[in-house]
Amino acid sequence: MKKKNILKGVLFVGIGASIYGMLATFVKMAYHDGYTTSEVTTSQFLLGIVGLLILNFIQTITSKQKLSSPSSKEVKMLMIAGTSLGCTSLFYYIAVQYINVSIAIVLLMQSVWFSVVVESFIAKKLPNARKVVSVIIVLVGTVLATNLINMDIELDWHGIFWGLMAAASYTMTMFTSNTLATHLPVFRKSIVMLCGGSVVVFAFLFFAQIGPMYFDGLKSLYLNFTENTEHIHSFNYSIFWTYGFVLALFGTIVPPILFNIGFPNAGLGLGSIVSSLELPVSVTMAFVLLGEKVLLIQWGGIILILFAIVLMNLPSKKELKVVEAV
Repeated sequence: MKKKNILKGVLFVGIGASIYGMLATFVKMAYHDGYTTSEVTTSQFLLGIVGLLILNFIQTITSKQKLSSPSSKEVKMLMIAGTSLGCTSLFYYIAVQYINVSIAIVLLMQSVWFSVVVESFIAKKLPNARKVVSVIIVLVGTVLATNLINMDIELDWHGIFWGLMAAASYTMTMFTSNTLATHLPVFRKSIVMLCGGSVVVFAFLFFAQIGPMYFDGLKSLYLNFTENTEHIHSFNYSIFWTYGFVLALFGTIVPPILFNIGFPNAGLGLGSIVSSLELPVSVTMAFVLLGEKVLLIQWGGIILILFAIVLMNLPSKKELKVVEAV
């Protein structure tokens, strides 16, 4: 039974990560059409909340049994934990402004070893050899899949900083999905966490786009962080019906639901390895929709990542003995 739960967790985390991997391509397309980071994240989270509310309503009226509701303490914990959702999207999208998408993905994938470190710290024991080897293979595959070896790259420290911050936030999202209020229905838990993430997104919208238009003091403060004032303008509501639905579906509705189902079954360490599927999906989407070249070396990296995922899922000798005994 335990093995079945693990496989179920791997499946849901894998699908969630694959869908999440499609985001970068659509965000890049939105940037090309003149939309700002604030507009992208705001539309993504607002429409995400609306979508989850509709799904929760349908589940509530169709369920044959009364669904659990979060306590006031759980709401506070999930709201705080949900800020990691907002930070992940925000930090990742900011990083893309300074560095290539491929580099940003590499930095986001550092959540692989971030998660293994967190899991080892919580369990108070070192990761086993197979997990360490798998992480190394994932990282090597990541470098190949993004073609870092053959690229002439100018790294901006702003992009590196925000990319690593996104990886840290992504790790926190995986951790909270694995541990907090796992008894709650997925839709209700996701709604509360998404509301927490929205606080971060709305605060950034005010600070980086709307507020500086009306408050000189805030504009002066903002200019201490960047000299770019092109995105200080009225909110472009067309983002909602151009890219908002796709961003909400792929960024805030489907992946969090699948993660909340998958991570409690797969575990943080294994789940983080499986979530690396985001990378090959991102490369494929960039190839199909953006027309980016994908070289043989990149496909080799993707194969390495998939091999690492298979390696992580192979049962240990101890698990095989348990199965044989049953």
